[in-house]
Amino acid sequence: MRSFTLRTLAAAAAFITQATVGSCSDVCDTIESTTNIDVLRPLSLGYQTEQAAYWSTGASLMQPSCILTPTTANEVSVIVKALLNSTERFAIKSGGHNPNNNFSSIQGGPLISTSHLNEVTLDTASQTVRIGPGNRWDDVSAALDGTGYTAVGGRIGNVGVGGLLLGGGLSFLSTQYGWAANNVVAFELVLANASIVTVSQQSHPDLFIALKGGGNNFGIVTAFTVRAHPQGQVWGGNLFFAATDTTNTALLAAARDFTQYYPDPKAAIIVTAEMTAVGTVDSWIMFLFYDGPTPPPGVFDNFTGAAGVTPLTNTCKTQSYNDFVTANNWAVVKGNVYTIGTETMPLPKVGSRSAAAAGLEVLESIHSHWRNVSESVLLVPGVISSIAYQPFPRRFARLARSMGGDLYDFDDDVDRIILEFDYSFTLPSDFSTIDQAVQDTYGGFRDRVVAYTRQGVLPSAYLPLFQNDGYFRQDYFGRLRADRGQLAARVRDSVDPNGLWTDRTGGFKI
Repeated sequence: MRSFTLRTLAAAAAFITQATVGSCSDVCDTIESTTNIDVLRPLSLGYQTEQAAYWSTGASLMQPSCILTPTTANEVSVIVKALLNSTERFAIKSGGHNPNNNFSSIQGGPLISTSHLNEVTLDTASQTVRIGPGNRWDDVSAALDGTGYTAVGGRIGNVGVGGLLLGGGLSFLSTQYGWAANNVVAFELVLANASIVTVSQQSHPDLFIALKGGGNNFGIVTAFTVRAHPQGQVWGGNLFFAATDTTNTALLAAARDFTQYYPDPKAAIIVTAEMTAVGTVDSWIMFLFYDGPTPPPGVFDNFTGAAGVTPLTNTCKTQSYNDFVTANNWAVVKGNVYTIGTETMPLPKVGSRSAAAAGLEVLESIHSHWRNVSESVLLVPGVISSIAYQPFPRRFARLARSMGGDLYDFDDDVDRIILEFDYSFTLPSDFSTIDQAVQDTYGGFRDRVVAYTRQGVLPSAYLPLFQNDGYFRQDYFGRLRADRGQLAARVRDSVDPNGLWTDRTGGFKI
């Protein structure tokens, strides 16, 4: 039998809200006194452990009134019913890797932690995996290790499942299988009316699209059923370079070439640069991946020495997929406040006049701007500034559409690079300084892309923002195609007519 329609769900949500009686209650007290759901209070060990799981100390320093730890979708439904009888703001946390305060953290209201929704169940008959949002991706890869299968997920093992999938999710497997979200075949979702539904292309097609890049605007996902892909040994690791003018130019050119003339869909890279306080470290760190025990000759030559630069250190080797993503956890720097931002840029179309030189000119301008802003805050205690150049070749966009689409709806007109940058620092009191630096960084990136487009150096292109890397001030939904933004708003109004998720949780809102 076909599941409820969105109209039916909306009517049910309105009825439940109208039927709620009595004065507003404290959700923590209600759950603690009427259910068996674990309620973690401040000063308890469990509370402190949950708060320490955030990557950013900015989020860890926020103090929820309690932490609710449901173990089933039914328990999440009970919590939502309690929220409907309250006016408290709240938050939902998967892994806690997003550094934006109030996205998965809260000051003074209840926090719903999904840490006990940690199922990983492989079904070889259907070649799917059911994954709870409380997992991190190294939990998933560890559970699947040795089965011959994997799921498309985070490039760093410590990234949480829920946030990555609801934001789209870049993966080292994306040029083979699209966004991580493109691989979801069903969402188990608790709606704003506290009902539990299974959302698929067949049952709720618009909601299914909206969840793939729509963040936390439509409900609480309690399980994802995703495609399982055959997986054997992989090759990969890190290359470390000292930053010099020669190295900067060579690696930016290599990143451009790798994106524009994508050598092999099984190959993937992240090209990153980093500066630290008072310039004590100025380096490049490369993440290389090949989905096979050994990459074919030539695939990574531009990074391993053929471009005229030689890495100081090379950790690349043949290993299991689980060992690879777990090893990347070294890149997670906890114990600091940190911020994140993004921008999307096109590359000149292949075949256009001097496309290679033009593409390099733009990337060097972007890189120079990042360095200039970074240098302006290097005296902030403990500051670490980094930038990542993430290839988004047109093949990726074609795959995403062929696998059912998503809220981004990238076209394959141009090759793109997704820029991601971070500022990590020690003292919360320095946030206003770093906040301005973040705005200056992505604003300068955008200004340069617009200027080069007007000059005809870059093609006019659709350039949405990658939600997983977005800063809280950036207009994620405003950068989507108009029809995609309208779809998201229509679905939100249907499943959450009274604004439970819109008005009482943080995150990017429609």
